[in-house]
Amino acid sequence: MKNIQKKTSWAVALGCAALITLSGCSGNQESTSSEAADTKTVPSFSLAWSEYPSWSVFGVADVTGIINGKKGELGPVEEKWGVDIELKEAEYDPCLAMYGAGQCDAVCITNMDILSPATGRPGVMVLPTSTSDGADACLVTAEIKSVEDLKGKKVFGLEKSVSEYCFVRNLELLGQKEGDYEFANMDPGAAALAMQQKQATHEAIVVWNPFVMETLSKRKDVRVLFDSTKIPNEIIDSVVVAKSSLEKEGGEAFACAVIEAYYEVNKALADSTKRNDTLIAIGEKFSNLGLEQMEKVVEQTKFYGTPDDGLAVLTGPSLPKIMDTVVSFCVAHGIVDEAPSIGYGDAAKAADASVRFDPTFIEKVKQGSAK
Repeated sequence: MKNIQKKTSWAVALGCAALITLSGCSGNQESTSSEAADTKTVPSFSLAWSEYPSWSVFGVADVTGIINGKKGELGPVEEKWGVDIELKEAEYDPCLAMYGAGQCDAVCITNMDILSPATGRPGVMVLPTSTSDGADACLVTAEIKSVEDLKGKKVFGLEKSVSEYCFVRNLELLGQKEGDYEFANMDPGAAALAMQQKQATHEAIVVWNPFVMETLSKRKDVRVLFDSTKIPNEIIDSVVVAKSSLEKEGGEAFACAVIEAYYEVNKALADSTKRNDTLIAIGEKFSNLGLEQMEKVVEQTKFYGTPDDGLAVLTGPSLPKIMDTVVSFCVAHGIVDEAPSIGYGDAAKAADASVRFDPTFIEKVKQGSAK
């Protein structure tokens, strides 16, 4: 992981472009984080994020001046919505721990991983950011010709994670019984390294990017047996805000500001004149990958890059069925002791849900107002 300590030329260019869109750009970026707003009267909220393609967008939003991730300093999106966003960057597990302990207001998390902390701290998915479309994969050596060849062998990957979910769901789709296969718990980085080093025990692993790309590049005899392309939109990366934080003064505006910051970076991705610089910026925040690698990454991790994309997820007819499948898996594999209550729509429709999928905040960003 690499922290960018100062803005490079691409950051200044992207940031100025963002400011032109949001509030005008005078050429003096320093003024955007300190002028106008009296931060003592602005409510402050925190977002915990970890190094993953669509979540690294928030680090880019900070670097380019769309928001200011330091507590007490505001970027133009924060000034627009009247809130202060504090970014808390950490590894994924510590981010989840922060959320569960009430040490952040919102967290970048998957639809599967929110189920457990939500039993103690109800959460609202306000923004789907991306979905795995090949970024999670079962890699095998040349000796494995078909899925049946995995019987009697250990398949290494992180248990009780999206890796095991991807593995089990693909077995189901292939008409196989999970009980006939052995999924062996191992850190994805360690599993990938063992396969890259040609350890005889590691003929099959299930990992995510960048480990998938790294392993395939280092071993030409390794191939993808199956991946997350077979389970579209089932693994959803997102931002979840604690229900209690949304109910605070400025809570809804905080959700809207986070959403707008995400879409501002995605506008740059969609602009052919800014795409390369933006991908490089995200790559700086995600495993230090270069432009060519990042093009592959965003092909396999599909961003929900516009409000319409996000609304299609949160209001689409397939989401309840997907969540039924995800919840059933989590209960069966001991990730949660019992199924949490799931709700869809605004608080009036699902006030008591442990996890709520709420499209109203994206709709407010489309309208440009928190009212």
